[in-house]
Amino acid sequence: MHVVMFGDQHVETLGGAQVSMRLQRRFLELAGHTVTIVSPKVHGPRGRSIAPDASYLDIPSVPVAFDREYSMSWPGRRTDRWVDAALAGRPPVDVVHVQADFWGAFIGLRCARRHSLPVVITMHNRVEVGIRAVTPFPGLVLRTLNAWQRRAIGSRARGADGWAYLAGLAEGAAAVTAPSAHFAQRLEDHGVHARVEVSWNGIDDELLDAALIGAAAGRRPGRPRLVWLGRMSPEKRLLPFLEAVADSGVSADVEVIGGGGQLRAAQHLVARRGLDPAAGVGDPHRPTVRFAGRLPYDEVLRHIADADAVVQTSIGFETQGMTVFEAASLGTPSVVSDPDIAAELGSGYWTVGNGRVPDASTAALAAALVHATADIEAGRPVPVDPTIRERFRQSSRTAAMIDLYRRVAGS
Repeated sequence: MHVVMFGDQHVETLGGAQVSMRLQRRFLELAGHTVTIVSPKVHGPRGRSIAPDASYLDIPSVPVAFDREYSMSWPGRRTDRWVDAALAGRPPVDVVHVQADFWGAFIGLRCARRHSLPVVITMHNRVEVGIRAVTPFPGLVLRTLNAWQRRAIGSRARGADGWAYLAGLAEGAAAVTAPSAHFAQRLEDHGVHARVEVSWNGIDDELLDAALIGAAAGRRPGRPRLVWLGRMSPEKRLLPFLEAVADSGVSADVEVIGGGGQLRAAQHLVARRGLDPAAGVGDPHRPTVRFAGRLPYDEVLRHIADADAVVQTSIGFETQGMTVFEAASLGTPSVVSDPDIAAELGSGYWTVGNGRVPDASTAALAAALVHATADIEAGRPVPVDPTIRERFRQSSRTAAMIDLYRRVAGS
């Protein structure tokens, strides 16, 4: 089969959807299929660092971030002609797989409609929650998005919120998937699509196996080691986590992996609360926090495997929560703030609050850290679900997606 994927951002830029699409492409090609990825051209240093790749169709674009990491392509007739010309020399397309929420989705849906191709849509983004978290006038933004969608793809969906917007994207799709059961259920409950199929984002089999080799020797001696990783932005709740670490007073070493806009604020908080490792050398009862920065993915997995627990702190924002699945695949339990993610994980976690309703208080997170580190020090960490490792492998995720492609393509 020839699968054409459409994204909002180039897959060689930073982002969970981009990582997932790169991995899907690799395993689809290993299974003997052809993949073309259509996305905006990248500008600046990142764009110059991307090696030429015949599978990438880089649409003319304009940058939309100060660091020129991200860009957008305008959906319209000029872009339609560009996409059609770029696809003309490639094998006939069997399935269009839209993995975008904005301009990439419009461009992909317009392409599928022009050529009467079946569409699979994977929804990676809780548009309603995300826009309300990061924009100062979310109502206006959502109304504008819905109006733009109706003009770009002729959507019949009516409404002005994020759910109406996603419902407009799903019109006419042969299948809609989501990366978690809880997000799939919300999409169905809000009328986005009658049946949303669950397809986890997976982990590279080879990288998982390599990380497992390093983890096979067992736990290193020393204080409990906790890892927080992700984008340093308000919805990820890094700053409340660091406050909770200080308030908890746990005897633990905390590593923060990642980068983002809140890095400087996080560093100031660590210094102010006396969490810097150099601030109190020799005090075995004082928590410490070390910033590791951005790391290559294989190295991130090694750090997770070496940790005693991963701490997940966002609430109501994630559509899957990849870090806790990566941790469980490596045998590492998690401290989980979001009850939806905890339910998806099944076992192998300490809850924040009562575990049934979200609790965003620093006190509840601090209490969970105390509970987790006490169990770790006592040699009785919560056991993870051993089946997640195989269910989370990308090879198993790709096999399920190929079955879906064949079903919608009638082959």
